[in-house]
Amino acid sequence: MAATAIMAFWGVSMLFVITPGADWAYAISAGLRRRPVPAVLGMVSGHAAATIIVAAGIGALVARLPLALAILTIAGALYLVWLGVSTLRQPAIVREGTQLVEASPGRWALKGFGISGLNPKVFLLFLAILPQFTQATSAWPLSLQIVVLGAVHTASCAAVYFAVAFGANAVLASRPSAARVVSQISGVAMIGIGVFLFVEQLLP
Repeated sequence: MAATAIMAFWGVSMLFVITPGADWAYAISAGLRRRPVPAVLGMVSGHAAATIIVAAGIGALVARLPLALAILTIAGALYLVWLGVSTLRQPAIVREGTQLVEASPGRWALKGFGISGLNPKVFLLFLAILPQFTQATSAWPLSLQIVVLGAVHTASCAAVYFAVAFGANAVLASRPSAARVVSQISGVAMIGIGVFLFVEQLLP
């Protein structure tokens, strides 16, 4: 598998990871409640589970069905545009008063697993986008390529989520307007990705 394909996927993956959403909100809440480690580990476990599921055969099935992949990509693109527009219309403003109720580390991890496992961004990335970065002519089996790409994405998630969780207190205390700015930037990024994916499907 070419290193260029891995790096290209990493670039697309990072656009998803750095886009604030339910995962960011949960990481911020965990940081404020001093539960960053179990919460982030739970979310990362959800991404790892998605990698295993896709590598077990779903990704290969979608890769063999160009029409199904196109439909998923278009649906995902329209969803991203809608989500981006919604984000621009109502930028997220995280306040300290929105902290979650204190819970055990295990419950924080379990909730984190559920948040990432039910995140539409994860479905879109793993089912519609990731297969496009695999190479049918590679000496690596398709399942191994998916595991490698999934591991790259999961590692990026861990790094960003830990940074968000541990930096939540400092950012919110010193720059309360930062959440709004980041939210607006993420809205533009989602719209851009959605338009690109949609136009790509229309080109011959």
